[in-house]
Amino acid sequence: MDKQEYEGFKLTVSDTKRVILSQQGISDVHKRSKGSNTVDNDAKHEKNGNVVVEQITMGKHVGLPSGISLIVGTIIGSGIFISPKSVLKDTGSIGLCLIVWAASGIIALFGGLVYAELGLVVKKSGGEYAYIREAFGNVPAFLFAWTSVVVIRTSSLSIICLTFAEYVDTFFEMCGQPEIPKKLVAALAIVTVALVNGYSTNLAARVQVVFTVAKLLALVVIIIGGIVKLAQGSRKELDTGFLDTNESPSTIALAFYGALWAYDGWNNLNYVTEELQNPKRNLPIANITGVVLVTAVYIMTNISYFAVMTRQELLDAPAVAVLWGDRVIGAAAVLIPVAVMISTFGAANGTAFTANRVTYVAARDNNLPAILSYIHYKNRTPLPSMIFTCTLSLMMIIPGNIGSLIDFFSFTAWMFYGMAFTALIVLRFTKKDAERPYKVPIPIPILMVLVALYLVIAPIVEEPRIEFLYALLFVLGGLIFYVPFVHFNIKLKVVEYITIYLQLFLEVVPSPYVHEESELN
Repeated sequence: MDKQEYEGFKLTVSDTKRVILSQQGISDVHKRSKGSNTVDNDAKHEKNGNVVVEQITMGKHVGLPSGISLIVGTIIGSGIFISPKSVLKDTGSIGLCLIVWAASGIIALFGGLVYAELGLVVKKSGGEYAYIREAFGNVPAFLFAWTSVVVIRTSSLSIICLTFAEYVDTFFEMCGQPEIPKKLVAALAIVTVALVNGYSTNLAARVQVVFTVAKLLALVVIIIGGIVKLAQGSRKELDTGFLDTNESPSTIALAFYGALWAYDGWNNLNYVTEELQNPKRNLPIANITGVVLVTAVYIMTNISYFAVMTRQELLDAPAVAVLWGDRVIGAAAVLIPVAVMISTFGAANGTAFTANRVTYVAARDNNLPAILSYIHYKNRTPLPSMIFTCTLSLMMIIPGNIGSLIDFFSFTAWMFYGMAFTALIVLRFTKKDAERPYKVPIPIPILMVLVALYLVIAPIVEEPRIEFLYALLFVLGGLIFYVPFVHFNIKLKVVEYITIYLQLFLEVVPSPYVHEESELN
């Protein structure tokens, strides 16, 4: 076994692992291994001859309150402040618009019920990645990881942070090229959530709870203001009902894209299943409670919008919630963009918290470079995967076209959601004897498969767009990397060197890691 010394760090290079520990870290491990029988939630060790095996994990820091706040906080973000315009435009009428919002809430609820069973049968983090891999094998799971890591989760984070920047912009009068400072603000938001999540999982969970409460209070203000306006007789727009309803299936599918984008996050708790306390109880409760709460808030918020402004005003408003504030609370309207900034930042935090778990789990399964599965030896956070995910998100803000990102995200996401719903049906046959503390009625996953097929196929059939072909080609393009680097397991020397130096710089270790007891003396 080769040994090298790098400025206070000891690096052990074995045939299969690159292990880096600081001298203090080695001392701490030695003390726990030699003189303590206590094993905490974040690290487990056992003695086997002259080898000490210590497994560093991220622990179980997510309880029921933080689980619900993770769902609610990531669902309620930018969507409710952007999508009302796109949903109304694609539906054509207020009546159908409200139906789409309610139906999307039911779809999200059914999805949460399916994922509750999946998360208790396949007890792994990573959401769709873990379920697709269990039911259909490694290749489709890799294609999901490839698409999710490079596009789906990163575009979601960048869209939320771009919206955050839009509302920050309402406080400033910018000349020349206002898009550049907006993108700088969005980039700063991404870096901030990366620092929070990279530093401490507990801190990220607390931040999520605080920001979720704050955004719910802001939406309660909007709802109460709408109720007051309705009591004063402001019902003209709502009384139009289904006037001018759009009957095109493809356009209505796009309306669902907009609304379901606003509900996106209903599946986020399943990305951190391994970190959830008492998942048998908390996973179903959190999924159901979170989605029901958000559905009620969304419908009432939309009603409040229509009680205050006309359809055309809502479509023309650059910031719907800000216009609402100007109409209803006057001078205090400055609080609305602040509330939206809080809401979107909280959603960005939750999205960053869950997004890097796909990267982490896929790397742990050797579907991505191993360094992305390493954990900071002291803070117990997946630091490399967090940095990687947020770096890609920073790149996504360069084009900055929110509308096109949403369409691409929705199309590719629902392809894999459909596979995850199908996975539950498959697992009912392949894992008949698996413990199922919660079991969803089988018609629900069947219905969700049909919904996913509709959302993927209807827009293509009714209105073929080159973007959909690009999306499919992008997904299949992952095979270019899968065949040489996963199937044939080709190892590049440069990747090994990068792994070594990143371990030195980031102070991260694989899980589990192995070191000789003699090295601790």
